[in-house]
Amino acid sequence: MSQPQSEGGKETPEQQKVDVSKLASIIPPASELRKKEKKLSEKRIRIRFDQSLNEPVARIPSALASMLDIKSDDTVEIVVAGRKKFLFKAVVFESTDENTVYIYPKEVEKNGVADNSIATLRKSQAKSGR
Repeated sequence: MSQPQSEGGKETPEQQKVDVSKLASIIPPASELRKKEKKLSEKRIRIRFDQSLNEPVARIPSALASMLDIKSDDTVEIVVAGRKKFLFKAVVFESTDENTVYIYPKEVEKNGVADNSIATLRKSQAKSGR
């Protein structure tokens, strides 16, 4: 009967405590969670008419194109006032003004959109004709 009392003071391998720091090492710190960049799907921009364009083209600054993951010859969608939607072929160019997109004015003017209007630019989900 004295044997169970003597074993009560000793720790057996099953009773050893687990080191909490080893368990916490598999959980990433909160600062790691913030490092993920959000990819923008659309951006509010200012549209300007470019009379020199001869086809439905939108000239997009390279900084804006990289934010929205737009490449030359992609199809982009410009939405004015949430109602008027236009599709253009993208042409990426170097510019310091990243919030201005230059577009082909013919069809846009017919629908009552003025030069220097605010619109939303996004990459079109529809595949281009190629």
